[in-house]
Amino acid sequence: MDISTQTTDASPPTPRPGAAEQKRNARGASRAGDRVFLGLSRGSGILLLVIMAAIAVFLTYRAALAISRDHGNFLTTFEWNTNLVPPTFGIAVLAFGTVVSSIIAMAVAVPIAVAIALFITHYSPRRLGGTIGYVIDLLAAVPSIVYGLWGALVLVPHMTGLFGWLDKYLGWTGIFSWDGGAPRSMLTVGILLAIMILPIITNVSREVFRQVPQMHEEAALALGATRWEVIRMSVLPFGRSGVISASMLGLGRALGETMAVATVLSPDFDIHASLLNPGGGTFAQNIASKFSEATADGRDALIASGLVLFVITLLVNGAARFIIQRRAEYSGANA
Repeated sequence: MDISTQTTDASPPTPRPGAAEQKRNARGASRAGDRVFLGLSRGSGILLLVIMAAIAVFLTYRAALAISRDHGNFLTTFEWNTNLVPPTFGIAVLAFGTVVSSIIAMAVAVPIAVAIALFITHYSPRRLGGTIGYVIDLLAAVPSIVYGLWGALVLVPHMTGLFGWLDKYLGWTGIFSWDGGAPRSMLTVGILLAIMILPIITNVSREVFRQVPQMHEEAALALGATRWEVIRMSVLPFGRSGVISASMLGLGRALGETMAVATVLSPDFDIHASLLNPGGGTFAQNIASKFSEATADGRDALIASGLVLFVITLLVNGAARFIIQRRAEYSGANA
């Protein structure tokens, strides 16, 4: 009996790729995406460094031109007259005023901001805390010129009572002596700057305190700690680096604030022992008030003062970064 075989034209099915091959294909696609993202991230970082370097080169070049024509000592001269031939100018008063006003602002703003952030996150009812946080967010968005107008029209007239009290009880120190003039002084500027940077420090500190692990607080409560002891032992150590970062953000705004300071301060080129008497100046205020009428030499001199402010800002940020790294054991990432 013959058995005939039947042939078919259908080709055998193509075998499906195995799991290992699928994983390799997926890994190859993700690697392509990773390479694109890596290139974009690296390019953004390099672009930022190039921009910073370009700014530094520009400021250094123009500052060198100005200092070479300066008849006085750029670091110690108590004068700013760029219309003379040769021009005479120095940054002693500006550096002193910038540092003093920023220190006053930080001394006033940081403790209040941390206290508000702790109240919102650990003491207030949820609805009240949300309302206060919303108001603080609005204050952070207020333009500088609005703060300046408010300071000139509202804050300055109401500072006479505080100045009189400080002169009566602390005038013997010389730092708080007052001759009765208009309270357009470095202390008024420092308080105004503190009000301006308060929302920034509060917002960042609030978000940091919210990231404290719940188990840390619950463990402290289980050991019999009071609410303040929980904050002191668990919340503040955890958020210390964040509070420092928030403070540096506020300090950066205080150092570079322009219009608010120019609106409130009565500037002169002299260093006063008292913080209550009018006078002094800051880098940003001096640049804003003199740039529009400055000559070519005057603009170069203002750019030279801007270079000093640029260096001060970099040093402050570097110091903050160093402090944060020294306290890395308290950061949220290591909790």
